[in-house]
Amino acid sequence: MRVEIFDHMEQCTEAEVQRMLPMVSEQRRQQAMRYKHTFGQFCCLKSWLMLQEGLRIMGYGLPDFSYNEHGKPYIEGGPYFSISHCKEGIAVAIDDQPIGIDIEAIRPAKEDLIERVMNEEERLQITGYGLPDRMFTRLWTQKEAVVKAQGVGIRSFEQVQKILEIGDWKVESVEKEKYIYSIAYGELCSISA
Repeated sequence: MRVEIFDHMEQCTEAEVQRMLPMVSEQRRQQAMRYKHTFGQFCCLKSWLMLQEGLRIMGYGLPDFSYNEHGKPYIEGGPYFSISHCKEGIAVAIDDQPIGIDIEAIRPAKEDLIERVMNEEERLQITGYGLPDRMFTRLWTQKEAVVKAQGVGIRSFEQVQKILEIGDWKVESVEKEKYIYSIAYGELCSISA
């Protein structure tokens, strides 16, 4: 497994977007330029370049990408990968089995959102933890990582509440000063970031 985190978001500038544009395929350039703001363009390009570099380091070329019925990109026959970004960073994970990664800036845990997306046990973890915003963000990234590993997308609040109850995935989280990222992966591998 390969995990790359980029958290130098001060580099998110129009000049950096222009520098990266020639480094990606025409399809990716078009996809990046569909974003109205520099932030979206930057994340689209930077995550792609991180993915390309990770695939190269792991001995893969740059393969053709397909998309499943939920819009998740994949490489026919593997390897598997997952990409995420937030205002504090970009995360890319690559492995030879299904994997999901999510990165989120630590933000206030709003009570109405907690009620909708967390089950009773998770709500107790959040309220019993000294830093509820961190615990909420940790649990949310874990849920997103599992959904990404499954490749199914979020369909309902009920589904979101039960995601972590299913034991098919190992989920690990890493906390930094301004963000948390979580990785969901199968039983056969371990993290080596």
